[in-house]
Amino acid sequence: MTTMTMVKALNSALDNAMERDDSIILMGEDVGVDGGVFRVTDGLLAKYGKERVLDTPLAELGIVGFGIGMSMAGLKAIPEIQFQDFIYTAMDQIINQMAKLRYRTNGDYTLPMVLRTPYAGGVHGGPYHSQAGEAYFAHTQGLTVVTPSNPYDAKGLLLSSIELNDPVIFLEPKRLYYATKGDVPDDYYTVDLRKANILKEGDDLTIITYGPTVPLVMDTVNKNNVNADVIDLRTINPFDVDAILNSVKKTSRAVIVTESPRLFGVSAEISATIAERAIDYLAAPILRVSSLDIPVPFALEDYYVPNEQKIMKAINKVLQYR
Repeated sequence: MTTMTMVKALNSALDNAMERDDSIILMGEDVGVDGGVFRVTDGLLAKYGKERVLDTPLAELGIVGFGIGMSMAGLKAIPEIQFQDFIYTAMDQIINQMAKLRYRTNGDYTLPMVLRTPYAGGVHGGPYHSQAGEAYFAHTQGLTVVTPSNPYDAKGLLLSSIELNDPVIFLEPKRLYYATKGDVPDDYYTVDLRKANILKEGDDLTIITYGPTVPLVMDTVNKNNVNADVIDLRTINPFDVDAILNSVKKTSRAVIVTESPRLFGVSAEISATIAERAIDYLAAPILRVSSLDIPVPFALEDYYVPNEQKIMKAINKVLQYR
């Protein structure tokens, strides 16, 4: 057991996986010599060589396309897109090839591929380095969408994703790369992709969140003595419906906190699921705390994303509703 940042935990996961399975290939912009822009792949080129850790051209469409071809041919590609914002040039490959391969071949081909990318804010990178676009991928059937909130989950969820025989979009909250530390086993282990993590138990309301907003939510409820269930989804699609419904049926109130924009997002799907399947248990409207529905600003990022004040405003409104 070692105390690790999320970056180190992800690096450890890739190291463990590559040591066990020589079919795993890492690829992406600067993942080799430089170890990635955030150093997630640091040291892996020296350990596993240039045939397994590939520096690629600045061509996201090609990176994903090559990864698909490799994984179809018996390898297990783990491409990195340097920032999630750059992934959109590869959407044709992701949506029309990566997500559809099993279905269009009637199961003759599977795609054991994990597409990693740093996402969301935290570095004041503005509109091209700070987007939280998980809804695009969660809306695409055939993709599993995963995002960790702490170092232990980061390693275990990544290893579970690598074990899957189908494609995964693995979203790494860049604001948490070095902001959190935790005890992480040095050896290989997995975390169940199908199960949300109940971080805190309480009776007054349910707070549902994931990825970059999890530490903020926990800090907020602990600081303000909020008696709430706090659910970290871990996997956005498919999300753990049972965990959410069981909690809402107990507390009768729900607040959803995400960093993605509000309109047509993951929070809307969670809210709709609660309304459709547990409306008889609700004692108040379901409220959502999200980022603003504008491009991510440079100077005002801290106001753009959820914060303690916005979360407490929603919590108090739900608790005081009669």
